[in-house]
This record gives sequence, C-alpha cells and structure tokens, in this order.
Amino acid sequence: MVGDVEHPGSYRISSTGTAFSALYAAGGPTRNGSLRRIEVRRGGKVVDVLDAYDYLLRGDATHDVRLETGDVVFVAPHGPRARIVGEVLRPATYELRDRETVADALRMAGGITAEGDARRVTVERVLPVAERAANGRDRTVLALSTEAAATVPVGAGDVVRVAPISDRVRNRVVVRGNVWSPGLVAVEPGMRLSDALKRAGGLRPDTYLGRVLISRLRADSTRVQLRTSLRDSTGSVTDDLILREDDEVRVFSLTEFRPLRFVSIAGAVRKGGRFPYREGMTVRDLVLLAGGLDQSAFLNEAEIARLPETRAGGVTATTVRVPLDSSYLAERTADGRYLGPPGLPASAGPGPEVTLNAYDYVLILRQPDWSLQRAVWVTGEVRFPGRYTLTSQAERLSDVVRRAGGLTSLAFAEGGAFFRTRDSVGRVGIDLAHALRDPGFRDNLVLQDGDSVTVPQLNPVVVVKGEVNAPTGVAYRPGADIDYYVKSAGGAKRTGDERRAYVTQANGQVESRIQRIFVLPDGKPEPRPGGVVTVPLKDLNEDLQATQRLTAWLGILTSLATLGVLLKRG
Repeated sequence: MVGDVEHPGSYRISSTGTAFSALYAAGGPTRNGSLRRIEVRRGGKVVDVLDAYDYLLRGDATHDVRLETGDVVFVAPHGPRARIVGEVLRPATYELRDRETVADALRMAGGITAEGDARRVTVERVLPVAERAANGRDRTVLALSTEAAATVPVGAGDVVRVAPISDRVRNRVVVRGNVWSPGLVAVEPGMRLSDALKRAGGLRPDTYLGRVLISRLRADSTRVQLRTSLRDSTGSVTDDLILREDDEVRVFSLTEFRPLRFVSIAGAVRKGGRFPYREGMTVRDLVLLAGGLDQSAFLNEAEIARLPETRAGGVTATTVRVPLDSSYLAERTADGRYLGPPGLPASAGPGPEVTLNAYDYVLILRQPDWSLQRAVWVTGEVRFPGRYTLTSQAERLSDVVRRAGGLTSLAFAEGGAFFRTRDSVGRVGIDLAHALRDPGFRDNLVLQDGDSVTVPQLNPVVVVKGEVNAPTGVAYRPGADIDYYVKSAGGAKRTGDERRAYVTQANGQVESRIQRIFVLPDGKPEPRPGGVVTVPLKDLNEDLQATQRLTAWLGILTSLATLGVLLKRG
C-alpha cells in the first residue's frame, strides 16, 4: 500500500483479499487521498483502476480485483472537488473526474429531493485566472435549467446549490378556533363559509354565534377583515360568504369570553387553595377536593366569605357561618369509628348541604388550643435526663427540671444552656440557677415544642480568644474582671479593641463593658466558670474618623485663637 493512505506499507492478506481489503487494512485514504482513482499495479503495469464511488454510491464492485502476492495498490492524490448543497439527498463535498457534468454531481448526491426546485439550480464558480478582473470579480454564479445541467461541466471549487420550492400552499383556506378539526381545508371554486366549517368537522356545541371573522389576503399582501354571524351550532350562516384562496376563518367559543370562576378554602384542611367553581358545588365537595379536614378541624361551624350584592359603603365581602358535623371526617373504620385524635364534640350528621357561590372563600376553623403532644429535652446533670412531654401550655422550665428529678450534686446550674428550635431562635441566655430558686423569675420561661435545656458540670476555666497575644484557657478566679483574663492571655494585640471586649457566660448570656461618663469608672463584666472572653478586631475606620474629628476641632480652635488676637490688636 503506497500513496496517500493512512498507514502505507506491506500487508499480509488472505488469498481472497481484494483492493478494498488492502485499503481497509491500511486505514483508507488520507484527507488528500483520492477515492476515484485507486490503481492496482502488477509487474509494473496497471491492471485495474478502482473508483470507490462506484461501490459506495451504486454498489458496483466490478473493479474490486482480487490481489496477488507482490501487487501494489497506489492511492493517488485527490482530483478536483465540488460541494453539493441545498435540497439534495446527500449534501456533501464530492471528488470529480474528467468530463463530469452538474447532472452527474447531482446524481452522486442522490438526486434532488421532493422539496427541491429543479428549475433553480445554481453553480457558484471560481473563474479561471485569465477571466478574473482587477476589481475583485473572481467568482460568478451560473443559473442552470434541468437540460443545461446535463451539459455544463462541473469544476474544482464549484458549489452546486439546489434551492427549495416555495413554502406557499395553494388552493386552501385555514379554519381556526372552535371547530372539531381546525387546520387547512382545500378550497374549490364557489365554496362557501358553511362548506369550510363542515369540512373542518363542524362547530362545537359552545360556539359563539354572534360573529365569525374572515381575514382575506389582497393582491398587495395586506389583509382585509370580513365578518358574519351564525344562526345555530349546526353551521348555518347568516351571510354565507364565498371563500377565496388564503382566507383565514376564526370561530370563537363562549368559553374564551367566560372569566375563570373559582372557590377557595383554607384553615384546617390538608391542601388549601383555589379550585375551579362548578355550579351546584357544596362545602362538602370543596372539603373533599382539599384532601379532607385536618385532625384539628372545628366541626361545629365554618365561615364563608362571599362577594356582596352591593358594594355601597365600601363593603368588599360578607361573611356567614354554616354548620359542620362529624360526617365531614372521612377517615373511619368499617363500623364508622373515627381513627383520629379526640376533639370537641360535634353533631353526628350528615346535616344539610351548603351550596357555594363563585368566588366564595371557605375558612375551616381550628379547635381552640388544639395541638398534639409537645416535647422538650432535658439533658446533662439531672437525675433522669430524657425527652419529656409537656402536660400543659403553661409548663415552665423549673417544672420540667423538677419532673426530671432535679439537679445532681455535680450540676453547675449557672452554666445551664437553653435552646429554642422554633423560629430558628437558637441559644437563649438564661440564669437557670435563679429560675430554679425563684419560679417567678423572668428566666423561668414557658416552654415550647422542641425546646431543650442542658445542665453541665462545673468547668473552672475561662477561655480567652480573639485579638490577644496568647489565646488560652485561664483558671477561674472569683471576683476577677475581664481585664484580669485579657492580661493572663498576654494582653490585647495592636489590632485588638480591648474596650469592646465582651464575655459569653456559660449560660449563653453576653456581657460587655459599660462606659460611664466623667470620673466614674467603667463597668467591667466578671467572667464566671465556663465563660469565654472575646477581644474583637479594632475598627480602623473609627480611628481615622476620630483623627479627622480631632483635626477639625483643632482647626476651629486655631481659627478662634487667630480671631481673638486680631480683635485684641484692633
């Protein structure tokens, strides 16, 4: 295998191997290799020439000769190429042989498709060097008929383009809207509007009879609006117009003009929201559409907000209470027993149905003070840690700690940590020791579902962190203030703002310095066991602002002094 092939060289093939077998073994021609002239040489003579297009495009393997030992298969460089584009079956770039015409090129591309216009075949051609002008006219376009395509040769660099036929569909009208089979309808001379409506499947029962619109195309491509009306839904037309080609008929339905009517439900139902209104709909129907009542529903009555008969005086809605009963509860056993939690007593029912109006808003009330069991966690140094269910809505922190057996001998009540998950509150600083001593103390909070309290052991260490030279833990010293612990950690850095240092006590409470005026000393918090002292980063903008204020005051004072000197001299 020699010439423009991917892997030239010698190959061992079977006794039945052909030129195509050798070409396949060598990886085929390169991008520069020819598919139209593949020579088989034997004993220094060309014994056959293979045109791969004969096999690939027509399935003709006549020249795929069987090879013998010592044969040479030579792939020459490709010849001229032309590109076939547009409405042909196989648009691509094709290699050309001598004396091939545009018609031959179209046959190589599979021929013109059904949507191709054989009358509009063009050839974009690169002019020979001798015909090129100095003003950049190096290309030209030839327009060919079907007959000329069989005689005009195709050359290197040509682009043969087959244009599509027109998109316009003749002899038709379009029927849109409220008919059973909207779309194109074939038009015949003298066909009337009623005929087109019948061919479109006829009118739907809810057709609007008041007007049918016909849009007619004029010679200048503008449209004029025509109209008529219907006598009934059978398609009988008041003024049965004769239709023309390209007319567009529009039939309307009553539903298009009807506003969206709905009813709404909210409150103690599973899936509240809006639902389409249906004439004769009742409260019970709407409850079923909303997935049924929630187990907290108040079964004695519901409220309906309804649009008023008149809006005089600024009235926007009127409300009415309607009765409910236990028959609205769908979750029951075979013997009729309700499986949900107990609630307020209700009448057995079923009571009379309550019919709804469009746009009614139904509110299913909830039972007063209704809730499932609520639980809190008590952990740490209590005798019986665990998850406790609240017995009333007024149960407080001290009550639950007492139910947990009280504190152990190792408990550090001052470091008690309280957390509230509801509304993502998080940790709440409380004085648990005071709350346990005095149930009326403000920190003896009323508990909510998901609350938790942890009572730790005594931790006689105060942690110092932030902008200090040596962040560390310092042994607790009774009566020592925040400055003692900052100094014990090497003092504040140059970037540390010691005036804004604060303490987070073990119970979550945060205490900071209290700056007093005149000669009174600042109030300094005293960290307790388990507390954390934090020295924050200094705000450099504040120092800059202070410097600017000082500079401004100095400027004012200087101006005043200068003014005084001038007045004194005067």
